[in-house]
Amino acid sequence: MLYFATGSPTTELSDADIRSALFDVYDRLGKRERVIAVPPDFTRFNSRAGQLTCLTHEYYGNSLADVLPALGTHFEMPRWQKEKMFPGVPDALFRYHNWRKDVETIGTVPADFVTEVTEDIYSQPWPCQLNRLISQGDHDLILSLGQVVPHEVIGMANYNKNLFVGTGGLRGINESHYIGAVYGIERILGRADNPLRKILNYAQDNFCQHLPIIYVLTVVGYNEKRQLVVRGLFIGDDVECFEQASELSLAVNFEMVSEPLKKVVVYLDPEEFHSTWLGNKSIYRSRMAIADGGELVVLAPSVRTFGEDPQIDVLIRKYGYRTTPEVLKFVEENADLRENLSAAAHLIHGSSEGRFQVTYCPGELSRAEIEGVGYNYGDLAEYSHRYPVENMKDGLQTIDGEDVFYISNPALGLWAHHSRMG
Repeated sequence: MLYFATGSPTTELSDADIRSALFDVYDRLGKRERVIAVPPDFTRFNSRAGQLTCLTHEYYGNSLADVLPALGTHFEMPRWQKEKMFPGVPDALFRYHNWRKDVETIGTVPADFVTEVTEDIYSQPWPCQLNRLISQGDHDLILSLGQVVPHEVIGMANYNKNLFVGTGGLRGINESHYIGAVYGIERILGRADNPLRKILNYAQDNFCQHLPIIYVLTVVGYNEKRQLVVRGLFIGDDVECFEQASELSLAVNFEMVSEPLKKVVVYLDPEEFHSTWLGNKSIYRSRMAIADGGELVVLAPSVRTFGEDPQIDVLIRKYGYRTTPEVLKFVEENADLRENLSAAAHLIHGSSEGRFQVTYCPGELSRAEIEGVGYNYGDLAEYSHRYPVENMKDGLQTIDGEDVFYISNPALGLWAHHSRMG
């Protein structure tokens, strides 16, 4: 059922608009005694999920029993991040999702269904896993909060991915990422209907009907003043709210460039991006806009590690961002990578497949570390002087005679040329 839906490419929802819509839906849902909110973590700060969580706490008060950030494989949120993203929400309400220990498998998507929707690329049953606090927490309302935006693994982010991946377990996360990577990142990006989404939707329709899940989804984009605003808000308990949000997100967050880009410069905000696991959105979201033989320059002042998970960090350093055939061969020949398929998927996603150059300019990784995983190393000070982001605007511009396309936050959009959209 769709409880609320509004938005357009020119809509700007105020804080009062969001509060009114959310509280109206909560009124219609009736009294609830034990509520859990499942927002994304700080890496999705701009989603407005923090605001939605704060409003949920305001409305339900002591009936809000738990706040479980959907970390997936990310680091636990430190206190400063929780205080900035969820101001006023008591720290005692926050729970930590440990993707290796805190989950249960609530059902299995049959192998024949997986085989069919993935076009025979993957033929194993997929385990639907959830944090036990969601599946066994005796809540009478489960609120999944977040932003719909183009996404490298699932085509369009959020909806049931926030639960099955954000609070999923080792197998569910590993295999979902691997399915998406092997099927092809450029076949999935920006597409709400794809093999992995079909698998997750099957899981929701068959294994979650007993759970009182409501999805609260935003679409966020820039206005003419380059301010981030909420363009849409969609609330419901089934796929309709996601489909409407996805349609709007493509209108708001997707830019088709007129010509393939020879030089792209991406800036990674130091508060948001500390690893290449997160920072490689610079590659994912711009890759379909970059010309053959072009260059992507990543200015990454706070990137200090590769994986968010220590074990995955080791694997990235060991195997590097190689081409898809190379990574698939590594998986075939090495048990450590077979047992961590999300790492293998990440290596595929982070590869340019030899089509363009990636020059990484990290603040806290050495030349040897960057070159060891297959990227070109760039000195951050040198490249920051060459491309002074404080004076640059998003989009195409000329700097010292060179045409440069600048992206100030890769997490907020998708850029492509029609020649790579299939």
